Amino acid sequence: MNNRVAVITGASSGIGLSTAKLLAARGAKVALLARRKEVLDQVVSDIRAAGGEALALAVDVTDQASVDAAAAAVERAYGPANLVFNNAGVMLPGAIEARETEVWEHQIDLNVTGVMRVISAFVPQLVKSAEQGATVDLINTSSIAAQNIYPYFAVYSGTKAYVSHLSRHLRAELGPKDIRVSLIEPGITETELQGHWTFQGAKEWIAGAAQNMEFLQPQDVAEVVAFLAAQPKHVNLQQVVVMPTKQAT
Repeated sequence: MNNRVAVITGASSGIGLSTAKLLAARGAKVALLARRKEVLDQVVSDIRAAGGEALALAVDVTDQASVDAAAAAVERAYGPANLVFNNAGVMLPGAIEARETEVWEHQIDLNVTGVMRVISAFVPQLVKSAEQGATVDLINTSSIAAQNIYPYFAVYSGTKAYVSHLSRHLRAELGPKDIRVSLIEPGITETELQGHWTFQGAKEWIAGAAQNMEFLQPQDVAEVVAFLAAQPKHVNLQQVVVMPTKQAT
């Protein structure tokens, strides 16, 4: 990870937080992007205390100006990014017949348009880094829900299917520019996302699943991110599905 400038969205908790700590521990300069600045400041303090280099940036990925400002701050501090982990997202299951349009729109704005805002802001830096000869990665967080069918997760699954297919198209477009594009599709991962659920059927489902299997931990997915980024420059692992051993689908 030496000489890597890593940008991580959704870095205040879960997979993003674990990835930020891991990449910093392995030598990357890490920019942590999320809304909760006070949390990011503490994480940056911990990283620096351990000898790493990190920067906290309060960002709302539903606001293009906010993301653009963060991109400019990263380049001022560290030079152009050469690793972007596009990880911010939200999961809010519910019955379609409930017609919770605000909940649908929130997931689409964060999981789809938010992903695009990050790409818009940072791809110019990735192109610049590649032209300078750096190893360059764009890694998008999708979900096993992009592939499989889960009742009450229709909108969330649709947003993640978008991210997965988008990543394949971006690889075709950016690969010739020496930018690797990867997507990670995790299974059930123990993060705070489930703490935002209000739909009782989904809460009961996740509680039952917890009785039958050991969920992935954020650190498990962070290790996958680090593995992708550590491959030789000419090697692009396009898609990684990582699941709890006991999760069949």
